[in-house]
Amino acid sequence: MNIKVHTKIKLTAVGLMAVLGTALSFSAVSETYDVVINNGRVMDPETNFDGVRNVGIKNGKIVVITEKAISGKETINANGHVVAPGFIDPHSHNVSTPFGQKLALRDGVTTPLELELGVLPINFWYEGMKGKSQTNYGASASLEAAREKVLNPKYKTFDGALINDASIMDEAHLTMAWSKNVATDQQVDQIIALVEEGLKQGGLGVGYTPGYMVRGARTEEGIGAQKLAGKYGRFVYLHGRFSGQLPPNDGLTGVLQQLGAAEAYGGGLVVAHMTAQTLSQTQQAQALIDAAARKGIPVVSEIYAYTYGSSIVAADYLEPDNYQNNMGHDYKDIINLTTMQPLTKESYEQLKKDAPTTNVTFENAKKEDLYWALSHPTSLIGSDAFPGVSKLDGSLPKSWDTPYESVNAHPRGAGTHARIFKLVREDNLMPLMLAISKMTYMPAKFLQENGVVQMSNKGRIQLGKDADLTIFDPATIKDNATPQMGTLPSTGIPYVIVNGKIVVKDSKVLKDVFPGQPIRASSINVL
Repeated sequence: MNIKVHTKIKLTAVGLMAVLGTALSFSAVSETYDVVINNGRVMDPETNFDGVRNVGIKNGKIVVITEKAISGKETINANGHVVAPGFIDPHSHNVSTPFGQKLALRDGVTTPLELELGVLPINFWYEGMKGKSQTNYGASASLEAAREKVLNPKYKTFDGALINDASIMDEAHLTMAWSKNVATDQQVDQIIALVEEGLKQGGLGVGYTPGYMVRGARTEEGIGAQKLAGKYGRFVYLHGRFSGQLPPNDGLTGVLQQLGAAEAYGGGLVVAHMTAQTLSQTQQAQALIDAAARKGIPVVSEIYAYTYGSSIVAADYLEPDNYQNNMGHDYKDIINLTTMQPLTKESYEQLKKDAPTTNVTFENAKKEDLYWALSHPTSLIGSDAFPGVSKLDGSLPKSWDTPYESVNAHPRGAGTHARIFKLVREDNLMPLMLAISKMTYMPAKFLQENGVVQMSNKGRIQLGKDADLTIFDPATIKDNATPQMGTLPSTGIPYVIVNGKIVVKDSKVLKDVFPGQPIRASSINVL
């Protein structure tokens, strides 16, 4: 038996049986399975198993992993390819768009989750996704949306989240109240109550983005979010409050604020796109997070694989006093995704006044800080996939059939996961097993331990686990999206399976195949 161990994690007898399923596989090899994957290099990060096996899938579950010959209704020859758990993206803003799901699937993602911004109302959003999703889907309860609802009574929700589409902005009555307005004591209570209702309806955690409301959000709101996380055994997904706004270029205070609340009131904490928030203080921030984790506080960092981000032009941290004076950049480092042109002082001020939710990209982290954070043994990978815009009219791409080349977007929505594996191959960024773990088992385990029991069946290749699988060629996998062509799909990922159904076949996403299932927390778990 050829078992390769690439890390110091020991492959135990129990772990080996979980993967190989000796008793089951020997009695089951004569069955016909729904899908069979032959000759693939099966890599399971929980048990550290790494070996060539055949995998049998039936009724959406992995039911056999064996060296013996097996047959199925559909058979995939995975010779020379890695068979990995389906990638889990905890930080995606494209979960509910068919075009966004299509891009994610081409990048190997089977479970994108809207955890940073979140949605409200939770029931409304999940009902709208039912039976229409090619991927699994889930979301946190959005404190940002709760702020807009309380501070702007005219606001009308369309898809559970804040509207970011200029074509229906007037109809939605969306303002920047969620960002700029300071809530009264009574309004803070109303905001927290809306978020709590979202958790009761099965929201996975609390999406909290004070980095977009530096002067609007009150510290009590972050404390309230963390209290709810502790009460319901969930987590806060944090876009930290400061990106250099506090001198000298302070990126730590936003992490410290929420970490203190987590220590006091419990609940998990994810520090989103940490390098974009902590900038030159990335290593100090990670040391802080690791020290807290050693004391039993469930906190992790999440990183995306680019030195530049994407946001709305009215984001607080892009204001000149901060972006230029503290972060060391200029207007020209901000790109309007509708026109693909760099901003000037005049165009920045005009967009901020007339079209504040215009999608832009902007430079933030340094390469050396980014690579260090990506390879850190406890950090997670998240794409922060952001809705692209039509090159014709700036609207969101709503149709599954939208041509890839007709949309402008930050390339992270199309290429984050393939990009990591290219860096593993070409730059020796980290061991292959660790890279797989960061986008499968590690996020699944964090969510499982913080109120999302369903995730115990995700992120693993073991008997009885959900058949969410990504098959890729480690020698050729790569991202193709660029700043100029941000939605070109990744290559080297010929097959993706969601709940036992093939959704990507021969590197093409199959249309009108909707095996995606909701990932949802139970409201029963009140501590």
